[in-house]
Parts: sequence; structure tokens; C-alpha cells
Amino acid sequence: MIRVLLAEDQGMMRSALALLLGLEEDIEVVAQVGNGTDALPEALRTRPDAAVLDIELPGRSGLDVAADLRRELPACKVLIVTTFGRPGYLRRAMEAGVSGFLVKDGPIEGLVAALRRILAGEQVVDPVLATTALSVGPNPLTGRERDVLTAAADGSTVADIAARLHLSESTVRNYLSAAIGKTNARNRIEAVGTARHNGWL
Repeated sequence: MIRVLLAEDQGMMRSALALLLGLEEDIEVVAQVGNGTDALPEALRTRPDAAVLDIELPGRSGLDVAADLRRELPACKVLIVTTFGRPGYLRRAMEAGVSGFLVKDGPIEGLVAALRRILAGEQVVDPVLATTALSVGPNPLTGRERDVLTAAADGSTVADIAARLHLSESTVRNYLSAAIGKTNARNRIEAVGTARHNGWL
């Protein structure tokens, strides 16, 4: 029996996935959570064989949860299932040790097959996304450049960003300038858009 934890913030989607997976003779959904914060405690309580995680969860992202599980419950395989098939997300997921990465527009049979395959020790990646990730290349932004761009996403001023990240204003300007250059953008709003589109933030 494959014991599964589901982490999906949309209640209807979570219930539907649980119902459909529960129809399989060899799969049992042992836990369901609607945010990333509850995922690790629930996984430690129920000890699932696999965790099916959305990326964009309230509290902690699916990528954060994947890293948590790798550290705290390494026997639990992680399968990311997301609406956002962004190349940077795939790379970050692989770095976090996930065993599979699928986009949500596939059939439930694909998810079921992926669960069985990752439990058999295979890695499963959406082929279109894998091809795109290879063509886009790795994330060019440093950790600090990502932090500054993320802080700039809501339109904050350089002074606001500097105060929030405990940096000088000139350092913030330097990071923003570097990020704009690396994303081939004309300004920081474009840089944020490009970085988000590619899953680099």
C-alpha cells in the first residue's frame, strides 16, 4: 500500500485528488493539508511513503516542504504537482531532492503512474517542462539578488528594501542593477516579471 500525504491549498482540488487516488487499490491518502506550514508536522505524524505537493502553498512553499521532508523524513518520496510549469521551479525542485514533477493539466492516471514509479525508485518529470528547463538554463540570480527582487515586487522603494533586508541603499541598487542585467530587463518591474515567469523567485 502506498501511503500518501496531499498538500494542496484549493479545497475542492484537494478533495477531488484524495477521492480519485483513494479509488486505487494500492494507494491510501493518510493526510491532507491546505498549507505548507502543516505539511511537515502531519508527515511526521502519519509517516507517508509519498507526499504530493503543490508549489504555491500558504505558509511554506512546496519547495520548502520538499527540503524539510528530505531532511526530516528522507524515506518519504516527494512528487510536485503544479499549475506553474516554470523551468526554474523544476530546477529548484530537483535541488530539493524531489522524485517527480508534474503539471496539473495531465490526467489522474499520470499522477497514479508517477506515484508508483517514484516508489519504485524512478524519477518522473513532465517531458515538455524538462525540455524547456534545459533550453532556459540555470537561474542566473544569486540568493541576495533574488531576495532584493522579491522585496521589490510590491513596488517598495530602495530605502524600504534596504531597511527590510538590513542592507545599505547603495547595496540594494547594486543588486537590483545586477538582477536587471541578468534578466535582460529594462527595469526592476520587468526583471521581477521575467524572474517569476521562469520560476527563479
